[in-house]
Amino acid sequence: MSLALSLLLWLNGLIDSLSRPSVGNDLNRRQLELAVLAEPSLSGPLRPLLAGADPLATLNEALKNDTATAEESGAGSNADQQLERALLLQRQGEAQEARTLLQQLADGPGPLSGLAQALLSGEQPVTAAEREAWIATLPQGGLLRVWSCEALGGGDSCNLAATSRRAALQLMAVTLLPVLLLLLGSGLLLRELWRRWRGRAAAPPALQGPALSGVDAVLLIAGGFVMIGEVLTPLVVAPLLTAVLQQLAITSPLREGITVVSLYLALMAGPLLILALMLQGLGGKGSLEFRWPPLSRSLREALQGFLMVLPLVSLVGWIQGQLWGDAGGSNPLLELVLNSHNVPALACFGVTAVVLAPWFEETIFRGALLPVAGRRLGEAGGILLSASVFAVAHLSLGELLPLLVLGLGLGWLRWSSGRLGSCVLMHALWNALTFANLVVLGW
Repeated sequence: MSLALSLLLWLNGLIDSLSRPSVGNDLNRRQLELAVLAEPSLSGPLRPLLAGADPLATLNEALKNDTATAEESGAGSNADQQLERALLLQRQGEAQEARTLLQQLADGPGPLSGLAQALLSGEQPVTAAEREAWIATLPQGGLLRVWSCEALGGGDSCNLAATSRRAALQLMAVTLLPVLLLLLGSGLLLRELWRRWRGRAAAPPALQGPALSGVDAVLLIAGGFVMIGEVLTPLVVAPLLTAVLQQLAITSPLREGITVVSLYLALMAGPLLILALMLQGLGGKGSLEFRWPPLSRSLREALQGFLMVLPLVSLVGWIQGQLWGDAGGSNPLLELVLNSHNVPALACFGVTAVVLAPWFEETIFRGALLPVAGRRLGEAGGILLSASVFAVAHLSLGELLPLLVLGLGLGWLRWSSGRLGSCVLMHALWNALTFANLVVLGW
């Protein structure tokens, strides 16, 4: 019954993910905004390489496409993006079209209506205090605030030069570093394939794990992870948590950060308790094989696995994007991290993504499921099954194939090293890179 219900819930979740927004468009737009800001600080071959031939035109096209997509879906236009496009058109000399967009904002009920009115009456100077008050209503970040400051007559007080230098560093961090990691990972992957083809790779240890049965694995994942962790726990914990946060008068965005880490801890509790009871009942027959010491070896294996799987996941993601475009359905946590500028909230998101999720997911999928499946289906079958369940459990059809490849890489590391601890560290490195990229783009 747990298995049937889990399959129905997962299938429904995958289908529903198609209607969730994708963070991909936001990431692309943030990178284009950085390119526009950074262009004055870039010189030589770095300028076209990082900023492109005409970053203003590229950003204008991206904003136009985002607006058209939002209107087609019935979501309505985003006020921040509309203001950004109006300011961009002003800089390109399209004053009439810019005024039309600003007038729409000024006539609307949103928080930007007053700023739009001030921008429309540009011949009337505003004081420094008024200008700072208007800019404070904008989301933190570089481009929109700088352009608004300049349009309101801020001049040198807008700190364009300092903002441009900072944007150049951010752009290099999110562009050059991933390229270097991809090149290094590709080299390591080719080296590993060559060693195995030549028969020079060390033989993997025998796959060890807890002596759980197939029924145990089904009850752990379908009954514990899905029914108790994902269904029942939020129904019980979420209302209590909301009441506590309201009583403590904790507001956004810290409220979202505490909610995310608390709900994830609650989700972990049920499955881990079930697994602990199962292991206790085995009387010491098999373990999860964390095998942390020596830590240097676990770190080295994790880093090598991370680097080798990075080009494969990137390649699969690129091919999927070429064939199907952006299918949507990103993890909502990605959007929260990208748009949050609150350090305590980001700390909560970071602990969840970099510490809790890798430890919990690797314990369930590579610590318990993979050895059980491996004894019945062979090592390759166990790796494939654990990777498939891992990918489906994230409930994102758009990210299914990249997550499957990541799961295969984690399963291969578990099999080749015999260490679950290396998988936890590799998973943490993967999430940490994603988290850092979002923070750099969003800050």
